[in-house]
Amino acid sequence: MNGQGFLGLPVAETAQTWLRRAADILLAGAALFLLAPLMLLITIAIWLESGQPTLFCQTRLGQGGRRFRMYKFRKFHADAGQAGCPLTLEQDPRMTQVGRLLMKTKLDELPQFWNVIKGDMAIVGPRPESLAFADCFHNGWEELLRYKPGLVGPCQIIFRNEAAAFPKGADVNEFYRTVVFPLKARIDLDYFRSRSLASDVVIMIRSFLAICGWASVASAGLRQVERRA
Repeated sequence: MNGQGFLGLPVAETAQTWLRRAADILLAGAALFLLAPLMLLITIAIWLESGQPTLFCQTRLGQGGRRFRMYKFRKFHADAGQAGCPLTLEQDPRMTQVGRLLMKTKLDELPQFWNVIKGDMAIVGPRPESLAFADCFHNGWEELLRYKPGLVGPCQIIFRNEAAAFPKGADVNEFYRTVVFPLKARIDLDYFRSRSLASDVVIMIRSFLAICGWASVASAGLRQVERRA
């Protein structure tokens, strides 16, 4: 015995990988089943306010730099397209009234449970980055691409109110590259280098609390960005 498991990984690490994948499928499947009525209501609300399509699909960077299509409920007007700023800002004129509610509650993320079922994403992982910021993965930050992107994670909790972090009048794309992205990358790497199944469960619980408005968690990212701005 050489202590090696699937793909040459240590047996313990391979077991955790399989357990996480099994848990992802179970949790995502249960969420899609239980939340189907809510997702139907959201679909109808989007359609009544601004028509089709009700889903927004965007290419994101996945594990190993592989590209995949990530799904969200559409927050912007149907004619907004994918042009313009790749970041969602406070009081963004592209956003619908339903979209503002979805952004506040994070319910626009629900279709990503399908990405989890497909294997593009995990329940817990770094947030998948848009191609507009693919150039940020250098000088050590490319290590983030070792991990499967997730629906929730430390940065999704800490930066729940990320849109409020951008200074008025600033070049938001440049500010994201030089301040926000490095800060998020450092936090994620600190976590995922030593993660465990138990810590992932804690992340899921904290994510739920942050969505429910636990201020001490939800405002932490804004405070950290302000210190570095």
